[in-house]
Amino acid sequence: MSLGPAATGAVQAGSPHRDRPQTARTARAGGIDLMIRVGAYVAVAVVLGYFSVAAHGFFSLSNVVNVVEQSAILGILAFGMTLVVIAGGMNVVSGGIDLSIAANMGVCAAVFATSINAGVSDPVAVALTLGAGLAIGAVNAFAVIGLGVLPLLATLAVMNVCIGAELVLTQNTVISAASPLISLMSSGTFLGISVYAWFLIVASALFIVLVQYTRWGLRLYAVGAHREAAHAAGLPIAKYQAASYVIAGLCGSLAALLSVARLSGSSPGANDNLLPVIVAALMGVVFSRRMVPTIGGTLLSALFIGFLANGFQLINVSSYWVNGVQGLLILAVVSMTSLTKRAGT
Repeated sequence: MSLGPAATGAVQAGSPHRDRPQTARTARAGGIDLMIRVGAYVAVAVVLGYFSVAAHGFFSLSNVVNVVEQSAILGILAFGMTLVVIAGGMNVVSGGIDLSIAANMGVCAAVFATSINAGVSDPVAVALTLGAGLAIGAVNAFAVIGLGVLPLLATLAVMNVCIGAELVLTQNTVISAASPLISLMSSGTFLGISVYAWFLIVASALFIVLVQYTRWGLRLYAVGAHREAAHAAGLPIAKYQAASYVIAGLCGSLAALLSVARLSGSSPGANDNLLPVIVAALMGVVFSRRMVPTIGGTLLSALFIGFLANGFQLINVSSYWVNGVQGLLILAVVSMTSLTKRAGT
């Protein structure tokens, strides 16, 4: 059955009127997005400008390199978190999140340090470390995808298991470790750039290509942002979500290698601060043109957090203030994201 000419003309004439409210909402949401992005860049410029005046040597080459090196661990962990958020969606309750990723790093660092002290070679210790991270990611994937537990609760449970496993492996003591690989990572340079900085540079490039310029990355966005459309298109949603948790687990183990090199061993709880990782992953949204999580945005956020902590240190402000500022940043990003969604509906 087809519509007659008169009916067809009526539908076509009426379509612009029906589309106007949606067009207005889209334009309003786009205007809010632009204001948020511009405001974010202005805020970053103001903060960095203040530290450049108040903290001597803040923008010196040596200090900038130092910040990049110190941001390597945070950046790699935040990349893993960003993948999970992309695949699961930005809903803070039911969306993608991995609360275990920092604890994952802690237990993987313990695995590497105890393996080296047990006399195994560097390649074997690295394999065990990477295997531990992948296993933790797989457990998260099974709990969330296989058992249907909310990501918030599932990864919180795995986080506590990881913390317990780290304490068992280390007996809650610092385990020193020394090996050729640790020496290379802690003091090695290439083209005048330290291994820590190269880790961040290479990881950033690989993840940007994987997420932004491959079919897999585009489908990952579709799975998280347009679940019903992805399902209708026949995409294996569960597999993409599971892969994001497994890759996040791998990021935890890679960060663990850097942590062991920086601390010359495993120190329980030394780098298990989850808050900066969440801040970097969520704050990266405001540096995106479409207000979505991106690896580039996460990298900028991780570096900004690094400069923020460094600036507070240079002006002799307690590090406790950094945690407070990071908490406010999370609140601000979540609030702005909610505002944008309301404006578009």
